[in-house]
Amino acid sequence: MDIDIGIDHAAREKSSNALKKLLADTYTLYLKTHGYHWNVEGPHFQQLHLQFMEQYTEMWTAVDELAERIRALGHYAPSSYSEMSGLSSIKEEAGSPNWQEMVTNLAKGHEQVAKTAREVLRVAEEIGDEATSDVVAPRLTLHEKTAWMLRATAN
Repeated sequence: MDIDIGIDHAAREKSSNALKKLLADTYTLYLKTHGYHWNVEGPHFQQLHLQFMEQYTEMWTAVDELAERIRALGHYAPSSYSEMSGLSSIKEEAGSPNWQEMVTNLAKGHEQVAKTAREVLRVAEEIGDEATSDVVAPRLTLHEKTAWMLRATAN
């Protein structure tokens, strides 16, 4: 069935492609955060273990919302690790860094997701895709705030 939501096919594709990058960045950061939750050690274990759980739980919900927006625009969401990895500007990490490196790495990851979200907003504004803006604007706010909190924790 044809999609007739007031945004033409080319514009929907442009918005979907931008969203796919945001989805991939969010998913990669989700995986990294979840791994850190499992493996954090040190004097701030309890605080970080809980903080990381709160963060990955929030991102788990977000990836679903982002994927559903891609589908609403008539495109398929990336659904494999290789697809996500190819689209993500956040690189996977092997090993288990110390707690301070974890916090620093996650702060940088949230900053990158914020940059990617800002690009999606630019595309959405350019093509008049208000629904995508409505999904992404709160993501930008959340990732900027989380990055700030992690930077404050790392000091």
